[in-house]
Amino acid sequence: MATPTLGRPRAEITAKTLRTDRWWLQPLITVTVLVGFIVYSTLRAFENAYYYADPYISPFYSPCITTHCQGDTFPKLITGPSFFSPAIYILVVPLGFRLTCYYYRKAYYRSFWLSPPACAVAEPHKTYSGETRFPLIFQNVHRLFFLLGLVFNVILTYDAVAAFFFDDGFGMGVGTLVLIANAALLWGYSLSCHSCRHIVGGRLNHFSRHPIRYKMWTLVSRLNGKHMQFAWVSLFGVALTDLYVRLVSAGTITDLRFF
Repeated sequence: MATPTLGRPRAEITAKTLRTDRWWLQPLITVTVLVGFIVYSTLRAFENAYYYADPYISPFYSPCITTHCQGDTFPKLITGPSFFSPAIYILVVPLGFRLTCYYYRKAYYRSFWLSPPACAVAEPHKTYSGETRFPLIFQNVHRLFFLLGLVFNVILTYDAVAAFFFDDGFGMGVGTLVLIANAALLWGYSLSCHSCRHIVGGRLNHFSRHPIRYKMWTLVSRLNGKHMQFAWVSLFGVALTDLYVRLVSAGTITDLRFF
């Protein structure tokens, strides 16, 4: 029954949305891709094998800091049990960085939490407290994960450079290009981050007094416009890099050497 408002009847809409397009498709794709990545990365982390094929190392296992690590790409800092995968020590930072990322928050809030599932679509939640309560209050540590993530980017860049040095000397294979591409995509994802943009150009009242920071802020702002693309491409990139190293390490495929 219509409720009178200023002398005019107000239509009651009981439907959750009047949209007739496939608004549910994007949240479904997001759920499928993220769940697929979580399952794959979890299985690889606990597999604890096939992550090193000299001179290539999987980004899931780098830096490999336990005494039971394959290869010698990084100093052995922890004496961990042999049955415990060294990837468990490592994935906390990359996972924390992506989990608290501003773009990924939007992606999984809409797809997993349905808050909201899409524009002009009602959400099932009755109350909203934002990121002020447990567990979402931990999203505020994103900047810390961003800074730690830069350290990992430097290490993965080192891995990419080390991929030129084989047992028989300097060279380049397909794996070298794969590790270089992975490092470049991760740098693009990190430098396009909203926190990076704020760190570079935030808390300034006059850009004219800080010309260098203004130029840096302008560059990061351009990258920031592609942050969503970097987020997805780098996610696929790190998984495909791990997959390539695994296939070479297991002897499933042979790494093609250019020289």
